[in-house]
Amino acid sequence: MISLIQTVEMHTGGEPLRIITSGVPMPEGRTLLEKRAYLRDHADHYRRFLMFEPRGHKDMYGALLVPPDDPEADLAVIFMHNEGYSTMCGHAIMALGRYALDFGLVVKEDGETPVNIQCPCGLVRAHVATTEGVTGAVRFESVPAFAYKLGQYVETRDYGPVELDIGYGGAFYGVLDAASLGLDVRTSSTRDLVAAATHISDAIKSQIPIDHPDAPDLGYLYGIILTDGDSGAPRKPSANICIFADEQVDRSPTGSGVTARMAIAAARKLVDSGEICEFESVTGAIFTGRLLRKTKVGPFSAVTVEVGGRAYYSGSAEFTYEGDDPLGGGFLLK
Repeated sequence: MISLIQTVEMHTGGEPLRIITSGVPMPEGRTLLEKRAYLRDHADHYRRFLMFEPRGHKDMYGALLVPPDDPEADLAVIFMHNEGYSTMCGHAIMALGRYALDFGLVVKEDGETPVNIQCPCGLVRAHVATTEGVTGAVRFESVPAFAYKLGQYVETRDYGPVELDIGYGGAFYGVLDAASLGLDVRTSSTRDLVAAATHISDAIKSQIPIDHPDAPDLGYLYGIILTDGDSGAPRKPSANICIFADEQVDRSPTGSGVTARMAIAAARKLVDSGEICEFESVTGAIFTGRLLRKTKVGPFSAVTVEVGGRAYYSGSAEFTYEGDDPLGGGFLLK
């Protein structure tokens, strides 16, 4: 029975984050992945209640904070969206970094405060800028990222053979130039971009097995990123749109997507260590990406990437449920 759920509302580049502060019972399980699985398998009605209409919408995104099992983490998070539960979310990390300081989960320091957040994909190290006690920009170093496939072709019904890359930045993304589909990420309608991305996603899922060498739970295609074909060199942001889950459109440049794009650029030798690239979303929001160091993930050459951006508060809410409401559990129109 759902009685009262309270939230803090934020956004990063227009991409919402509904932070659940009370009313959802702590999921069972010892580890974060066990808690995530319990929520998915036994208490998914909370996700539908908060993400779906009439309280949410098709593109709502949420976060449930839970105790970490990583000794280095200050907090742990379960991400949720219109389809289920994701493994990583950069726009949420930026929002949660500010939230952790402003709501006393981590003590503010002068200048910049570290906040370590355990995500399903691993530990993410964020740094939150503070000026005269007011939190601001956030940068974070995510888990090691790598190019999974470069120059891979998939057969499609509408576009014939399509070339794309697949990168991992905490989640797996198919990345391709929108122009190869006859589209432009800056001028084409969102409806057309979503339809094309869904078509490509279906093709990848049916033709390319995806496995993560460290954790089977991470081995699936999360989204498609359509780009303007540029690399995001300084002072020339590369525009992209990310479509993930069930045709959900990211309003932000996508933090884990930026990480994946930087890993692909590094594998193609388009960007050097320490170089800062910029990425622009459909709302005009900018994230930065910077290569930090080289590493390995299983057989893959990998890199660590620092992503930077800014999140903002948009409100708070209390949600209730009346037992005789036939639509109270949540619904989506397609």
